[in-house]
Amino acid sequence: MSTTSRFRASALLAAAWLLLPRVAPLAAQDSLTLGQAIALAQERSYQAHAAEAALEAARYRSRSFASRLLPQLSLTGSVPSYNRSIIQVVQPDGSTLFRPQQQTNASLSMQLSQKLPFTGGDLFVSSSLARLRVTGQQDIETWSSTPFSIGLRQGILRPNITAWDRRVQNVQSELDERLYRETMEDLALTITGLFFDVYAARVALNNALANAATNDTLYRLNQGRYDVGKIGENDLLQSELALLRSRTSLDGARLEYERALAGLRLGLNLPTDIPLSVAVPSAVPTFEPDTAVAVAQALQNRAAVTNVELQDVQARRRVTEAKLANGVGATVQASFGYNATAPEAGLAYQNLLQAQQFTLSVQVPLWQWGAHGEDIRAAEAERDRTENLSQSTMEQTAYEAHYAALQLSQAQRNVALSAKADTVAGKRFEVAYNRYVIGRISIDNLYIAQNEKDQALTQFVQSLRGYWQAYYRLRRVTLFDFEAGKAIR
Repeated sequence: MSTTSRFRASALLAAAWLLLPRVAPLAAQDSLTLGQAIALAQERSYQAHAAEAALEAARYRSRSFASRLLPQLSLTGSVPSYNRSIIQVVQPDGSTLFRPQQQTNASLSMQLSQKLPFTGGDLFVSSSLARLRVTGQQDIETWSSTPFSIGLRQGILRPNITAWDRRVQNVQSELDERLYRETMEDLALTITGLFFDVYAARVALNNALANAATNDTLYRLNQGRYDVGKIGENDLLQSELALLRSRTSLDGARLEYERALAGLRLGLNLPTDIPLSVAVPSAVPTFEPDTAVAVAQALQNRAAVTNVELQDVQARRRVTEAKLANGVGATVQASFGYNATAPEAGLAYQNLLQAQQFTLSVQVPLWQWGAHGEDIRAAEAERDRTENLSQSTMEQTAYEAHYAALQLSQAQRNVALSAKADTVAGKRFEVAYNRYVIGRISIDNLYIAQNEKDQALTQFVQSLRGYWQAYYRLRRVTLFDFEAGKAIR
């Protein structure tokens, strides 16, 4: 081979080597880091907006529940109620005659009521005014007023629905908050996958460009050697086949890179006209997550743990309701106030008389064919089922946190090993190429070194992906930021 041919081959090799991803990226614009991509997704993506809307709805429901526990003021009335009909009228001699009658009723009542949280009863204060007018054989018009009345309705040996509702709502509110934080961490995991899809596709594209240029150089070199009889036709065909395969891989890498970019852009909810590239540092955070801390934080922060608490409250509520709702019980209703009646509205507020009411209603089931006892046993069995499932959930939560911490530690070691392997494989290919150019090794050994270089590069990219996925998965299963040393809020 001539000196000029050797020089041209070396120049092409240098140009191809400059295209390798460890030296220069494809895009020249500012690149997006993984942290920036996650923050952008949590601000702009449809999933983030949906999670925020769900949290906002939950907060409004919680405020609505709290508002219903405050004093409630209501106004009711009928203005008017009209009835025209023929009615039965009993005569003084005991006989009955049918007479036409028109009756107009109008009433207005205002009531201020308050739920009693510790007893579940209702305390109320009311004021009302009513008017009755009857026309027919004898016209009647009368007014009735109750300027003030205070009363109480209270169940005895009945479940305190208000107290149980408050317990459930408190736990539900905490569960909604934790579900939102977990949804954000789920989104971080999703974006991590999309981000490394782009990075892996870009690295594969850069590597495919370098391989195509290198194989083109090798084919031209081998054509010259074949022309002077230094290699056989088999080696030349093998070189040509490698070139064709590298060009096919290059076309596929270009398509995959565009697809990955579109997927990330969709995940970030970015317009198609905004340039997008990613930047991944080869170094990763070097901290050792403590498995004991991971388990403790998971059991303290996870939504699954709060859901266990919610299920426990609901199970105990069902047992209480089964014992009290259909058994022996009573209802007390008492009120005290003032009222009066008069033929005119202005007179209905004069000469007020005391109005007192007391009612004790007793409910005593005599025979239910064992339904009450069966309801209690069913509720208790459901409570036992909930306890067993809750224990399983707690153990599963601890298991996930423990192995997520171990997986991150292993992923960190894998990054170091694969980075070293990538460096060694790249150096080996460089040496093999130089030795092939001077005719010291066969073409088979050169292509073996090239394949090993490609595999090592792919393994390094996958190890980076694995580390960051393990990093965000640990955050997801513990809701704890180990790098910052604080819970995720």
